[in-house]
This record gives sequence, C-alpha cells and structure tokens, in this order.
Amino acid sequence: MEEIAGRYEHHFLMNRSTQIINEGIWAKHYSSNHQILLVGEGDFSFALSLAVSFRSGFNIVASSIDSYDVVLRKYKRAKRNLDHLSRLGVQLLYGVDARTMKLHVDLHMRNFLKNASRMLRPNGEVHVTHKTKYPFDCWNIEELASQSCLTLLECVEFKLGDYPGYNNKRGDGSRSDEPFPLGKCCTFKFILSTTKKSTTSYHTNHQEPLQILLQRPNAILLKNKAPVIDSGECFRIFVEYFNHARSTYGQTDSCLLTSVLNHLRFGFQRYMTEDHGRWLIGYVNLLGELRSLSERRIEFLQNRLLEVDHRRCL
Repeated sequence: MEEIAGRYEHHFLMNRSTQIINEGIWAKHYSSNHQILLVGEGDFSFALSLAVSFRSGFNIVASSIDSYDVVLRKYKRAKRNLDHLSRLGVQLLYGVDARTMKLHVDLHMRNFLKNASRMLRPNGEVHVTHKTKYPFDCWNIEELASQSCLTLLECVEFKLGDYPGYNNKRGDGSRSDEPFPLGKCCTFKFILSTTKKSTTSYHTNHQEPLQILLQRPNAILLKNKAPVIDSGECFRIFVEYFNHARSTYGQTDSCLLTSVLNHLRFGFQRYMTEDHGRWLIGYVNLLGELRSLSERRIEFLQNRLLEVDHRRCL
C-alpha cells in the first residue's frame, strides 16, 4: 500500500466533525464526517478512493513525501488524480519528507507514532496498515506504539477491494509506478492509552471530533532546511491577514479569532497554488516570520502605551 500504506504500510489521521447530524457516507473504516490526514501518498489514488466514495474531499488533507513535480514524474496517473482531488476539495501537500529516516526502519516508525500521538485529540485514532509476514512482523509495531502512549484498539485485515480505484505503488527507483505484492496486510488501530476506556465505536454519534492518522512507510515528517525568507514575501502571502489586522485594530469581538484563522488560510492557499513544486516547510517558515513580526508589533504597542502612561504622570 503505497499511499498512506506506504510500501509496506499505511497510516492516517482523522477527526470526526463536532456537529454530526447523521452518519455520513462510509468507506470501510472512514466517514465523510471525519477529518482525515493522509501521510505518504504515492499517486494519490488512496485519497481519491476516499474522496470519490464521500462525493467530496473537504474533510481530507493528503500529503506526499515528494514535490509536485516529482509526483508527476513518478506516476503516470498522478496528474489526473490530483486534478480530480482538487475538484473534490481535497487539500494537497507536498514535501512531507522522511528521507533522512528511511534507512532506519525502527526509528522511522517510532518517530511517526510519537508525533502522531501528539496530534491526536482525546478520541482520535492512528491507523497503520502494514504487512504482517516476515520480515515485516519484526517491526514490532505494538511495542513501538506503546512507547508513544498508544494502545492497540483493534487489528483488522486490509482488503484492497474495500478501496475502489486505489493502486499500491513501489514509490522508489525505476519501477516506482509499479505495484508490489501486498501479501497479508492488517490495519492496526491505535488510541491514546489514557482514553481507551472512553473510546466507542466509529458508528456511534460523537460530540467530540474523531481524529485518525494514516501513514505509509515511505513518508512521515517534515525534515528540510529552512529557506531564507524576506519580509516582502511574508507581507505578500499574508496580505489579507495584515489588512484585516489594520481594519480590526482595537476591537475585542469574540469572532475575531475565527476571522483571523480564515485570513491565514487565504495565505496558505495562495502559497500552495502559486507553485505546485513548493515545499510545505517554506510555508511553515513564513508562519514563523509572521509570528516574529506579530511579536515585534506587540512590543512596539506596549512601548507606546508605556510612553503614554509616562507622559500622563509628568
């Protein structure tokens, strides 16, 4: 399973909407009411299988270890899949890179589980679809998960036919676009150890968002050198955010937080759509610069207020 199931496995993060009216549309373990993060897509056919089943992809974020250009070079059907996903509203991310860990299988899996456990909400779940025959059974996934405060909830057989349109890929080398024999595979479902007793079935209505993380073995964490970013680029990407900050200066409306997040989302959409080959780490660094600028603005305003108070005391 090359997509989130990577060469030998598949992981994924999902949150159920906080306001569920009905059970939504189900594709095996996953619902259109869930918020789903796919880590390690190959030709993005697994994401497409879910989105088509749900008839919409606004609840899905799908990521790849490769840049947009590399994805297109590796997989002949990738362009079609990506275009279809975009039309369905799936958010696409590139450059979620775990190459520095891929030679250390144990370290690779342990870091995925560690980071996944930190991303989960109390009733969230981590799903790892993994080969279970030798030598893959030696990965000892359950033990690695326990070291990250995750407890096995259930282990079920993975069947390719449950996900129409999904094509597993090798992902590397000259045969990257070819499938590999799946053999016997299972989906391991983990929950946070402290929440196991309160976890209920997928098919019950939750008032808290359910979160599930799916990952493949060939992609996981961001691991790239930070690019040099100038303030001009930051202002350009987040122009709506800065305009909003100026127009709402001094206001204390409780709705401001939501509007601020919406304006930051505009910046993300601009960054990702202008150049499909961009790395996600570049956007993360732009956010870091935006935070730095915000902290400097707060410091400036605090100093101005101190000056005003000082003058009043004279």
